[in-house]
Amino acid sequence: MRAVHALDYAGLPEPDLVAFARTGDREAFRAIMTRCNQRLFRIARAVVRDEAEAEDVLQEAYTRAFGAIAGFRGESGVATWLTRIVLNEAHGRLRRRKATVELDELEAAQESAQVLNFPGMAKSDDPEADAARAQIRRILERAVDALPEPFRLVFILREVEELSAEETASHLGLKVETVKTRLHRARRRLREALDAQLADVMVGAYPFLGARCERITQAVLQRLG
Repeated sequence: MRAVHALDYAGLPEPDLVAFARTGDREAFRAIMTRCNQRLFRIARAVVRDEAEAEDVLQEAYTRAFGAIAGFRGESGVATWLTRIVLNEAHGRLRRRKATVELDELEAAQESAQVLNFPGMAKSDDPEADAARAQIRRILERAVDALPEPFRLVFILREVEELSAEETASHLGLKVETVKTRLHRARRRLREALDAQLADVMVGAYPFLGARCERITQAVLQRLG
């Protein structure tokens, strides 16, 4: 009797995954989501500016997408197709929001939001350095959140997801020149916002507190004997 080998969904090319998904194959759905999750979450969060709601957007968008995957024609990549569904869902939620939101609610949402994983912000074994990096990430996140949505989406895809201008244009249905212009303006606005915020942070730069302070103090006292 011939052995049956488990299918490696993670290694399948996109057209094959989509073909399996069309048949209702749940593992194919899982593989597609795994490939697209981070990018689509960042896109959703760039619109709704809230971690929990971005997750809800993603779940609803996936549910709708896989229910209508028979209509996916493959004219663009599946990630591009899903991006447009996520954007439609996210914008729909914005339209359903109340016209005004109390400032303290916005601040609470920002404080509780998980920081974005910006490139070059890897965790280290130094708790104080990690705390400093986390503070910088929170400052960056708030600055990005403050950008107008068209600039915010382009910045997330180009700088955080590191897509090319052409890929970003395809995902958002824009011209490449429009992407370049919006990225330039986003960077300029961020520089202006960060200049003011980082000036305050610089006061606490190069911290030498906590364990390191205690360690050097104790070492000197021991040497003085």
